[in-house]
Amino acid sequence: MKLRVLDIARAARSKAKQSRERLNRSYGQLLNATSRVVGQAKRFSKEIATGTKRARNVLKQLALEGLRQELDAMVPLVKRVMKQTRARIFRGDTHAEGKILSLFEPSTEIIRKGKAGKPNEFGKMVKLQEAEDQIVIDYEVYDRRPSDSDLLIAAIETHRAMLGRVPRLVAADAAFYSAKNEAAAKARGVKRVCIPNRSTKSAERKREQRKRWFRNGQRWRTGCEGRISVAKRRHGLNRCRYKGDDGMKRWVGLGVIADILINLGRAKKKQAAP
Repeated sequence: MKLRVLDIARAARSKAKQSRERLNRSYGQLLNATSRVVGQAKRFSKEIATGTKRARNVLKQLALEGLRQELDAMVPLVKRVMKQTRARIFRGDTHAEGKILSLFEPSTEIIRKGKAGKPNEFGKMVKLQEAEDQIVIDYEVYDRRPSDSDLLIAAIETHRAMLGRVPRLVAADAAFYSAKNEAAAKARGVKRVCIPNRSTKSAERKREQRKRWFRNGQRWRTGCEGRISVAKRRHGLNRCRYKGDDGMKRWVGLGVIADILINLGRAKKKQAAP
């Protein structure tokens, strides 16, 4: 397997005309080897289930059963990866339904934020909702990435539920904007909705976005982005060390708790200062 992966890497870097044929040949060899491994795994699982392969004592037998369950869970995932690899390499189909990006974290998604340096990122979308004094009042790890514009009104309702009133000012980036969201936020009692509409051609709207309160709200929103970056570096939210969706949610939750404790301490110290 390692030799096939090295061959694929070398062929992918080469600009020679023969590199495509070499790449396809290396992928074919890799898929054949993987197919044999899958066949062995299925045979081993069946032999363990029928009792052909047994351990010497009860504890080792339990461990063997656990390994069989891991094989049974992994085999369908590997077969799906093989299917999407054949479609991508030999048929040029890069839009496979339910594409698997990681065998060990099958729920991993491709996240595109329009960054020049990182056009594609891999992981799960996390929402951090912040109030005054940099206190995170809500967070969520989404199973499937939603549209940002669908999150705004729910965030306002969460703020009301947590703090007993709607925020005086709501600030977010342009992805959260829609005329419907702005009207709904104001109908709920938000005095100032500071979300830029980048595609507007209205001179009145452009003047509104140049007002001091609007620019100050966007500065505060930009500061939130910086604090998210701090939370990622300080509390390890840039990479989850736990496994599975539950592990991801637990890891993010612990990081958020740690961040809240630090910022609560700073806010209390500021209040106590003469």
